[in-house]
Amino acid sequence: MTGGGPAHGPELTAKAAAGEVPQSAGAAGSVASTGTPVIEGTPSFWAKFSKSSPLVALILQRLALSVALLFAVSLMIFGGVEALPGDFATTYLGQSATPQAVENIRKDLGLDQPATTRYFKWLGGAIQGDFGNSWASKNSVSEQIGKRLGNSLFLAFFAAIISVPLAVGLGMLAVQYRNRLPDKIINVISLAAISLPEFFVGYLLILFFAVQLGIATFPATVYDSMTIGQRLSAIALPTATLVLVVLAHMMRMTRAAILNVMSSAYVETAELKGLSSLRIIAKHAAPNAVAPVINVIALNLAYLVVGVVVVEVVFVYPGMGQYMVDAVTVRDMPVVQACGLIFAAFYIFLNMFADILAIVANPRLRHPR
Repeated sequence: MTGGGPAHGPELTAKAAAGEVPQSAGAAGSVASTGTPVIEGTPSFWAKFSKSSPLVALILQRLALSVALLFAVSLMIFGGVEALPGDFATTYLGQSATPQAVENIRKDLGLDQPATTRYFKWLGGAIQGDFGNSWASKNSVSEQIGKRLGNSLFLAFFAAIISVPLAVGLGMLAVQYRNRLPDKIINVISLAAISLPEFFVGYLLILFFAVQLGIATFPATVYDSMTIGQRLSAIALPTATLVLVVLAHMMRMTRAAILNVMSSAYVETAELKGLSSLRIIAKHAAPNAVAPVINVIALNLAYLVVGVVVVEVVFVYPGMGQYMVDAVTVRDMPVVQACGLIFAAFYIFLNMFADILAIVANPRLRHPR
């Protein structure tokens, strides 16, 4: 039968061989037209892992980014030191040194090698914790940094345990009494503290408490045989300086973050229930404002370690900052490079830690869409 109906049996086979069978819609048409089935792309391992464990994936991303950033910073530190004018050999031997003597010193220090060779040699040693020997004193840089870093961390620790709780408490107090006298007083004092540089604050504290009143220790010298009480007495003024410098910034950020949350619907609901303002701030507003507060606290903690150079120089405190300044004056490049890399590592990884805490504290970041 040869009508207008559909072909069946031998007729369909003949038309298919002649190419007269029309393409059908859907997946069958794709198979008929191309001769091979369409295969969708398989998700990568990282895509599957990010979907199954989004929190761990975000943490690993932050960690990888921090390591890459530290590597880039190490390159910048080495390049910046290389670009500095002058030469250690000339500085060490003096202007009357002969060219042969200068060349011998450069050869002994490895300065006659290409910059790329010296960089990778320095980076390889730094990864293993070996920063080489000081050009000026011939002592191990790692051993010297171990002592100085302990002093800097001791100072930063006590400044942190005073400033962080005080800043959060004052920020919550300013929110509770917002636009009233306590809030205005806190704002004026914090603005004044932010406006004053740390060296000026340090000199004022030295003038009043060490020179005029005689109740504080200056210079802030510490050594191994001192008791914990003597150490705390010695670092009183530099600790107070650091607290005043970082307190205002953290307090204002805490106030701003909590005020931003106070306009939320659940806070208004808590107010309608008749809860006290202090309970609303402490139980409902503050926990939801923790992410930006953590970030600003981490930045200021990084400053307490990295930014203590000026404070240590003002108070003649034997920390990392003073060690780095002394090395710069004599162009002791291994010490300068080591201090710069350690400062950068603290700053980068404290910020990474703050990012991780913000992710853990915020469900929207833990489960991104």
